[in-house]
Amino acid sequence: MLDLGLTKIALIGAVALIVIGPEKLPAVARMAGTLFGRAQRYISSVKAEVNREMQMDDLRKMQDNIRDAAGAIGKTVADDIAEAEQDFSEAVAEANNAYSGTDYWSNVPSESSLAAKSRDFRKKKLAQTSSLPMWYKRQSGRKLRVMSGAARVARYRPASIKSVKFFN
Repeated sequence: MLDLGLTKIALIGAVALIVIGPEKLPAVARMAGTLFGRAQRYISSVKAEVNREMQMDDLRKMQDNIRDAAGAIGKTVADDIAEAEQDFSEAVAEANNAYSGTDYWSNVPSESSLAAKSRDFRKKKLAQTSSLPMWYKRQSGRKLRVMSGAARVARYRPASIKSVKFFN
């Protein structure tokens, strides 16, 4: 800004006192101060606006870069999806061609054969579990009988509680 020292300000004040006079000097000094304040505020607002414009330009450049990157990513994703859809449609067409013959449908079991197979499975499972002797079941910890909750409480209740009678 202006390089004003104390001697220069004193010199300007002495010249102003001589030229303007002592009666009008306070009013002129007040007006000069208000004009100087206005000029400072105007300059600071212009600086702030220039800084905002520079930041906006930077933000616009960043926005353009991000848009370009997003467009490129979107294009690659769309290409990958299109390729996957094409591969999927080719796989479906191959599967339809492979199973369109009579060989596949002739090997599908009927409902009666599936029911017989499930009965045989149950019989085999029952034979495996029931063919074990009782002593082995006791030793290995398998359940021999199913016990209800009330029977389990009555059986395993401590002796001190069993003797207490609530209703005589």
